[in-house]
Amino acid sequence: MSVTSRALPKTSQLRRLLQRPELSFLMEAHNGLSAKLVEEAGFEGIWASGLSISASLGLRDSNEASWTQVLEIAEFISDATTIPVLLDGDTGYGNFNSVRRLVRKLEQRGVAGVCIEDKLFPKMNSFVRGSGQQLAEIGEFAGKIEAAKAVQRDSDFVVVARTEALIAGHGLAEALRRAEAYRQAGADAILIHSAQADASEVLAFKAEWGERLPVVIVPTKYYRTPTQVFAEHGFSTVIWANHLMRSALQAMRITATRIFTEQHLRNVEDSVAPMAEVFELQDEDELAEAERRWLPRRNGGH
Repeated sequence: MSVTSRALPKTSQLRRLLQRPELSFLMEAHNGLSAKLVEEAGFEGIWASGLSISASLGLRDSNEASWTQVLEIAEFISDATTIPVLLDGDTGYGNFNSVRRLVRKLEQRGVAGVCIEDKLFPKMNSFVRGSGQQLAEIGEFAGKIEAAKAVQRDSDFVVVARTEALIAGHGLAEALRRAEAYRQAGADAILIHSAQADASEVLAFKAEWGERLPVVIVPTKYYRTPTQVFAEHGFSTVIWANHLMRSALQAMRITATRIFTEQHLRNVEDSVAPMAEVFELQDEDELAEAERRWLPRRNGGH
């Protein structure tokens, strides 16, 4: 992202990512530290993943974390970075009124956009009992989109409508019907989700959908598809949805097991981040400089 783009409000940055002709990428984060690593790696936007946030709290991805707990973590993610955050807002945590309050609070916390999905509250993760997923009525979900757009104060705040029609086994025609209804309700982009091991479903959707709205995809299951294919078919954005959480889980399990087994740290010190890197990510140098400027000196200092 250019320096000029970074000077824009985060909402405007996210809208540009979704609307620009070239393929954009959002990387998952689940707390402030992982968000800093996303920005450090060079990504231009963050996906605040509901699955990853839930997992980091030791909870299932079934709305066991309250929406205010998720909101607080999203605020930490946004505060830790200069790039925009798109929150995985599940179903909106209730009806249209819940969505209205969610959008107001996200704007107050500096989150650039929200993605809501057309399943029922409480939701179930898309990759758990996929064909058993229950979808909301189209009119009800369209009402959520309309309500979200009606209350946003920043015209660039982004509302992404995610349809789970393919996940639930309802087929391409139903996915297109739902996406069109959500477009008419005011959605800024459509996220089409699929649990297939190849990209055929999302490619078929994009071929029929055309350029009506930007289309976002999450290739967690069809990861073998070359990314160039998505660019060639005109998708807007790819979300790498849970990979920092999953890689952290793997590394923490190995380290915890090794320390428990060996009862010392000698064999793990070289495989974990140095403390200096932690302090750097925490911006300790900024605090030290601020203390020199503003903290009164003690012991008779001037």
